[in-house]
Amino acid sequence: MQQMMKQAQKMQQQMVAAQAELAEAELTGTAGGGLVTAVVRGSGEVVSIKIDPKAVDPEDVETLEDLVVAALHNAAQAAKDLTEEKMGPLTAGLGGLGGGLGLPGF
Repeated sequence: MQQMMKQAQKMQQQMVAAQAELAEAELTGTAGGGLVTAVVRGSGEVVSIKIDPKAVDPEDVETLEDLVVAALHNAAQAAKDLTEEKMGPLTAGLGGLGGGLGLPGF
C-alpha cells in the first residue's frame, strides 16, 4: 500500500510539471504558405497573429479571415498534439480516468 501511495504521489508531481510545461509552451501554426502565422500557448491563449502584407487585399477580406482561422486551427492542433505527447504516458495508467480529472485535452 505504501509503495502504491508513493507511485501515486510521483505521478501527481509529474502531471503537475507536465501541465506547467504545457501552459508555458508556445506553438506556432501557419496558413497560406506562411502568409499568416498564429502563436498560441499550450493553455490555448493566443499570443500573436502575424499577417504578411501580401495577404492583405481590400477586395478579398474573406480569404484573409479564412487564413487567420486556419492558422489558429493549425496552432491549436499543435497544442493538442503536445498535450497528448506530454500527458499521454502519465494518463495511460489511469484506465480512462483522465477525463474526470479536468486535464486539458482529455
